[in-house]
Amino acid sequence: ELILANRDLAFQNEEKEKRAAELILANREMAFQNEEKEKRAAELILANKELAFQNEEKEKRAAELILANRELAFQNEEKEKRAAELILANRELAFQNEEKGNRAAELILANRELAFQNEEKGKRAAELILANRELAFQNEEKENRAAELILTNKDLAIQNQEIEKRTAELIFANKELESFTYISSHDLQEPLRQIQTFASRISVNEKDLSEKNRDYFVRIQHAAHRMQTLIADLLAYSRISTDERKFEKVDFREIVENVISEFQEIIDDKKAIIEVCETCETHVIPFQIRQMLHNLLGNALKFSKPDSPPHITIYCKTLKGHAIPDATYHSEKEYYQVHVSDNGIGFDPQYKSVIFEVFKRLHDKQKIPGTGIGLAIVKKIVENHNGIIMTTSELGQGSSFDIYIPIPN
Repeated sequence: ELILANRDLAFQNEEKEKRAAELILANREMAFQNEEKEKRAAELILANKELAFQNEEKEKRAAELILANRELAFQNEEKEKRAAELILANRELAFQNEEKGNRAAELILANRELAFQNEEKGKRAAELILANRELAFQNEEKENRAAELILTNKDLAIQNQEIEKRTAELIFANKELESFTYISSHDLQEPLRQIQTFASRISVNEKDLSEKNRDYFVRIQHAAHRMQTLIADLLAYSRISTDERKFEKVDFREIVENVISEFQEIIDDKKAIIEVCETCETHVIPFQIRQMLHNLLGNALKFSKPDSPPHITIYCKTLKGHAIPDATYHSEKEYYQVHVSDNGIGFDPQYKSVIFEVFKRLHDKQKIPGTGIGLAIVKKIVENHNGIIMTTSELGQGSSFDIYIPIPN
């Protein structure tokens, strides 16, 4: 019986050693699973941070988060399996308490570690809940933006309808303006020519007219001439607004020489000096630039000092936007600078903001003739080229005009 008891005890010791070895393997497996769980948790933290910084990739990150959640669920299932295995091991351990005192202490430590891991899992779960709430909030914001975009599109459609209405009104106004232009160029000027003709015949042929009556007819002729000039200037101003804008490459010097030739008689009469310093090839609306120079040169000759010959300087060059004074332009974009200056009578600087308005005159029309439309036409031409015009002047010190026109790409 003692031999049988010893054999049974040896068998039990052998079984105990097997159970201890299995417990060691189970604990190693549990440590490996805990390490894997920490790695998964770290990956989840990185994924959540990536989600916060990459809203545009939100949908992709959400898909990755779903995969991470599935991986976490898989890890939880694995953990539950390991916990079930641990329960079985604990039950086996309960039957061998007398032989496993040391193993019990190790199991307590393992349980404490497992409790810590469970606590960490709870924190990760809380972080995941917060991340999901943030994702839901972002989705809500996206829906709000979509609703705002729908409202914006509706408002834009209404604005497009208004633009179409304004376009139709503008077409009608242009037609009316064309009718006015035709009337001005034909019906209004013909009576003026007749008035000038008949007044001239009466003042020349009627010998019995008194000096007073003859002076009246001369005044009629002058008034008709001023009216004819005014109509011509108004026609020029309206054409600047309505004519088709065709940009062409043209040599600026050629335009300047043509304009100078038109004033050659006045230039010779006043002994004026026209200095063309620098020119370049330009891409502009040729006839408008010619009209602009015609008005600026005409004003420089008209408002010259009576006691000294006019000295007029003209040039055209290219420069960068950052070189334009008192203006904000694209610093690296190129512009044409057209410069016209003179040594004439000038004007008070306080009027430099109003001289470009239609019918604005700073001088007595009896002393210096004109309609007050010339500089308004100049400004309109500059605006048609998307440019700006700047002027500086002092009384008795002449005037200077600088036009800056962007060079087309």
